[in-house]
Amino acid sequence: MLLVAFIISQGIPIVAAAEDNPAEEPITAEEEETLQNTLLDEISLDEIQSYWDELITEYGDNLPDLQKISIYEWIKNGDSISIQDILLYFLRYLLHELIINGKLLGTLLMLTLFAVVLQSIQSAFEQTTVSKVAYFVVFLVLLFIVLNSFYLATSYTKEAIDTMQSFMIALLPLVLGMMASFGSVISVSFFHPVIIFFIHFSGVFISTFVLPLLFLSAMLVIISSLNSHFKVTHLANLFRNVAVGSLGIFLTIFLGVISVQGTATAIQDGVAIKTAKFVTGNFIPVLGRTFTDAADTILSASLILKNAVGMIGLFIILFIVAFPALKVGVIAIIYKLAAAILQPIGGGPIVQCLNTVSTYILFILACLLAVSLMFLLGIVIIVAASNLTVLLR
Repeated sequence: MLLVAFIISQGIPIVAAAEDNPAEEPITAEEEETLQNTLLDEISLDEIQSYWDELITEYGDNLPDLQKISIYEWIKNGDSISIQDILLYFLRYLLHELIINGKLLGTLLMLTLFAVVLQSIQSAFEQTTVSKVAYFVVFLVLLFIVLNSFYLATSYTKEAIDTMQSFMIALLPLVLGMMASFGSVISVSFFHPVIIFFIHFSGVFISTFVLPLLFLSAMLVIISSLNSHFKVTHLANLFRNVAVGSLGIFLTIFLGVISVQGTATAIQDGVAIKTAKFVTGNFIPVLGRTFTDAADTILSASLILKNAVGMIGLFIILFIVAFPALKVGVIAIIYKLAAAILQPIGGGPIVQCLNTVSTYILFILACLLAVSLMFLLGIVIIVAASNLTVLLR
């Protein structure tokens, strides 16, 4: 209702018209669009625009059609972006990353083939000390490449999560402020602390608990492949299960809390707004009905605008996570492809190491996608809860 009072104080023509003729016909599409543009001019989208500009600066070459589109134009012209074109851009970026990482594939193939030759020398000359030392040197070089790949995958994941966290902190005040402006006070009082807590906790949880456990698990599996007598695969599986299980529990708690409690607070807001509307329309002479009719018009326009802002937030979150996810996925594909090509030739522990690395990098990718899914569903639930509030009024 704060937004209604503000608009009335600014003197929007719709309210004035309603005061002159309470029995006026419903608002036209042109008048509603004018009202939406007026509301849009009163909203600051500078923070969201800054994140959009950063995306365009970093990945603009892969999104040529989006370089000249601002957030304001995006909201006003929702059909200016083609989903098919975006998918084609992602596919082209995936092929680009595969070509760039071809050098990594070639390095893995050469090292593994060299290790196979050394294994053949060991078999032919009864495992001489020189061939053993050379084999372990090759394995150490391969281990260095593996560690570098893990570092790249985890750094891409952490950077994407940090960027999504910062963007959510910039988006939430705008969306929650618009919710509070048309009466969803109880929902805002619930969503604001809960969402902020989960946003900050997710980054700390992934960076300091899940990713280190996955790294330790991968290293233990690789070490176990070096020695046939010393095995720590069960400990590695324990670390992996704890990491993946805790991530699933965290995601379940987040979605359960904000969906169930968010729906309950939205219903409470809807009942409160409906009660206020009834009291205003029936117990305030003359102006009561005029005020409620004008409020319905303004709230409908602001609801459409709030949904548009939420949709923009979903698209930006998608862009933030898509490119790092493709980079991490390409690294996993390279290791999986190298293991598949080299398995018929031989290689023993080295091929097993390559397959293990690809599997655990896919786990890192799953962590990134899980956090992004949590943020996406968080925005969807917030927008849906406010829509439910307006529906119940």
